[in-house]
Amino acid sequence: MVNNALQQQILDKFKIKALNPMQQEAGLAIASTRNTVLLSPTGSGKTLGFLLPIIDLLIPGVKTIQVVVLVPSRELAIQIEQVCRDMGTGYKANAVYGGRPFSKDKLELQHPPAILIGTPGRIADHLRRQTFSVNTIKTLVIDEFDKSLEVGFEKEMSEIVSLLPNIEKRILTSATQDIEIPGFVGLKDELVINYLNTKTPYLEIKRVVSPIKNKLQTLVDLLCHIGNKSGIIFCNYKDSINYVSNFLLKNNIPHGCFYGGLDQIDRERTLIKFRNGTHQIIVATDLAARGIDISQLDYIIHYQLPLKPQEFIHRNGRTARMHNEGKAYVLQWEDDILPEFITTPAILKLEDKPTPNLSLWKTLFISGGRKDKISKGDIAGLLLKQGEIDKNQLGIIELKSDCAFVAVATAVANKVIEKTNNTKLKKKKVRITLV
Repeated sequence: MVNNALQQQILDKFKIKALNPMQQEAGLAIASTRNTVLLSPTGSGKTLGFLLPIIDLLIPGVKTIQVVVLVPSRELAIQIEQVCRDMGTGYKANAVYGGRPFSKDKLELQHPPAILIGTPGRIADHLRRQTFSVNTIKTLVIDEFDKSLEVGFEKEMSEIVSLLPNIEKRILTSATQDIEIPGFVGLKDELVINYLNTKTPYLEIKRVVSPIKNKLQTLVDLLCHIGNKSGIIFCNYKDSINYVSNFLLKNNIPHGCFYGGLDQIDRERTLIKFRNGTHQIIVATDLAARGIDISQLDYIIHYQLPLKPQEFIHRNGRTARMHNEGKAYVLQWEDDILPEFITTPAILKLEDKPTPNLSLWKTLFISGGRKDKISKGDIAGLLLKQGEIDKNQLGIIELKSDCAFVAVATAVANKVIEKTNNTKLKKKKVRITLV
């Protein structure tokens, strides 16, 4: 495992008092065995559970890739890349995935990271084109391997494994049980760490009954009952999301949308605005049930009942995470029959409450990022001094490679743009606009 001092520094950065039992056992297993399968619920901290021992495997001074992490979605790739950076170990990490220019990947990989994270399709493409050396890649992680198989990445994963000749350690993670691991992965005498049957004592499930089949008004009543808290409304289809979204807008309830049909940039911006408080609500398909970078939610709502028990588990796993309390609401027409996997929870009687308050934050886009040598401190300095705002009017800053997103108080957003747009930030003239 990572030496105690470094581990404590990392935990302090994430404001974690101590590793949970799953993370401790995973660390010991990964350090001592060649093949590990880690089964643990969504939200239990699997990413940190495998990254900490992986950091300990890295050899300082090696200037080529040592670890490849395969993930089923762009969002999960971005999330793990950010976690690696936030750990502050000094080891470089890069994420590659479809939906962005291949040339951008090549530019970043000219200085290879120690840890390369990516979707199977994009990683396989790089391997075919021999973009980077595979000689020092000794560790392979397949994160959420069940999801990768489910969305059809088996062929690409098989190709990747065949093109990595020096793999010595394999780590597979999943939040689902009883998934057959394909033979191409090459597992042998694997050690299985299984925490899937661990109960979530901090999750409370309630049933909300709609008197009519169209549940939209009951949904709004529920959101008013919940008040100004952060949560996800789950739907089964993107058409349902548009239907729900239009009704929420008519009722002055701001929110973001998240589903597979959206452009990658729109999905990313939905998450950014959710993380910084511009939106407190996301309406989403099950794409948001796993592998997106958002912190603890106060609640989730099953607007449409999940079709499979795994979907119910993964959705619920977005709340009541890491010893925090959370609520899951099952929104049901009174004539609906609940699936067998949803044990009948108590009915919640909704209180008549006003519409939740509008957000106190707006999100600004800045057309400069890390590659321009711009730091969060530079951005804060510009907005505080030239934008003439107070510290309490400046919210979360998210710095990307070529841009940044900043939350500012709604009341001063337009003034900040007027005073700072088209000004210089670290020798670069930047545009500052409202997202």
